[in-house]
Amino acid sequence: MSHDLTRYHETPRDDSIWVGGRPEPVAIAIAAYDPVWPALFEELAARVRAALGDKALGVEHVGSTSVPGLAAKPVIDIALTVADPADEPAYLPELEDAGFMLVIREPAWHQHRALKFARPNANLHVWGPGCPEVERQRMFRQWLIDHPEDLATYQDAKMAAASAANEAGEIVTEYNRRKQPVILEIYDRMFRSRGLI
Repeated sequence: MSHDLTRYHETPRDDSIWVGGRPEPVAIAIAAYDPVWPALFEELAARVRAALGDKALGVEHVGSTSVPGLAAKPVIDIALTVADPADEPAYLPELEDAGFMLVIREPAWHQHRALKFARPNANLHVWGPGCPEVERQRMFRQWLIDHPEDLATYQDAKMAAASAANEAGEIVTEYNRRKQPVILEIYDRMFRSRGLI
């Protein structure tokens, strides 16, 4: 588990992960932390649980909007755990009926699937039981809450990455790639503090 937990995942630069084709670039806006974000998560989580019932093994608020005080894209990130993300017929129709649309399929990365919801704007990330990415997201969230200096460093990296990606007309995966070096620096401190590396 610790090896998977500390291993870096590089998103492919080709269009292989996109369901329905590569999206058009959209300006990336970083907003000041909004205390309404947790309530939006609860609204979306209730929608997911109503759609899937006991097939939803876990529904958790992750990403920047889950960190109090952190500026972020106003997009709620949700980690959904199901029995088998690769078994799309077991959960995808219900989520589509609830208004979510499949946009990413990444079999090589823990069978990750990502769905979009329009209003409130959200990304629903689908993982399997015991997925190390979910644990890493939990750890990172708590680390930023407990270490305001790293929260500030990460926030600065997000602002710079958004500005550069917008100037270059890039899609959001390139924005993510631009802030990755700072994330990896923070991960290194986080993993070392736990004796994982």
